[in-house]
Amino acid sequence: MNVTLKKLSEVRLTNQYLRTDTDVEALKKSLESVGLIHPVTINGEGELLAGARRFQAASELGWGEIPVQVVERDLLEQELISIDENLVRAPLNSLELERYLNRGREIYEQLNPEANKVDLSSEELKGEARQEKKEIEEQDDSSFAAVTAEKTGLSKSIIRSAIKRDELAADVVKEARSQGELNATQTNEIIKLEKETQAEVLPLIADKTVKEARKIIAAAQSGGVEAAVEESEKVVPLPREYGQILSPVRRVNKNIGRILVEELRYDGPERKKIHQELRVLRDNLVQFFEMVGEGQ
Repeated sequence: MNVTLKKLSEVRLTNQYLRTDTDVEALKKSLESVGLIHPVTINGEGELLAGARRFQAASELGWGEIPVQVVERDLLEQELISIDENLVRAPLNSLELERYLNRGREIYEQLNPEANKVDLSSEELKGEARQEKKEIEEQDDSSFAAVTAEKTGLSKSIIRSAIKRDELAADVVKEARSQGELNATQTNEIIKLEKETQAEVLPLIADKTVKEARKIIAAAQSGGVEAAVEESEKVVPLPREYGQILSPVRRVNKNIGRILVEELRYDGPERKKIHQELRVLRDNLVQFFEMVGEGQ
């Protein structure tokens, strides 16, 4: 590897994948104590391809020069280098991760036409066909999903799902996710529809649980948007507060059951706080059942 020094002012920060606005305080301390172990990567025109956080840290420390390695690759390979850098090193939000993975897939499959392709079908297989597909994907070691799983530690199935969400989701669906109106699981369901239909069905599922959304989307698949509207009208909206109760209540009941069966006693420093919280819970439950009716 040919490493040289280059003035920071001569490094071009025009790459769309650069992230130079992150927290690099820990990295700055590392540079001050041990220096820059891994040089940043630039192309022949001085454009930064990989190492944006290292460049940012060096810049904030007032360095005049930085070690660089220069790569001479075609434009697609340079873009893939930048994507790989972000996937491996930088924390990304869900939509960024999906966009980078999908773009990386496009480039990788273009550069490696003999490699296995990531299946982008929205068709939901069943029975033997589903099992056969699962076995093929488990044995896959050449697709973008497989090689990226090795680099990042993410599973192949997570990578495939992320790529499909970016590829198959309509822009309005992505916007709803960016606003927190839709989660990944709901998105996995709605991308089973054509993009035009997604836009029409989205308002019907945005405030629904995954189970409710799945029924509405299944209705759209079989009977179109009108059937989806009819299905959505059958749904009795579940207040968010109710939806967030069931899982933690189950855990509390399970743990209290164990305590009672095993007759566990605790006299440590947290005893008073635990008893206080349980009394509050008891009082709230009494009021709750008075409000909704004990037998309902």
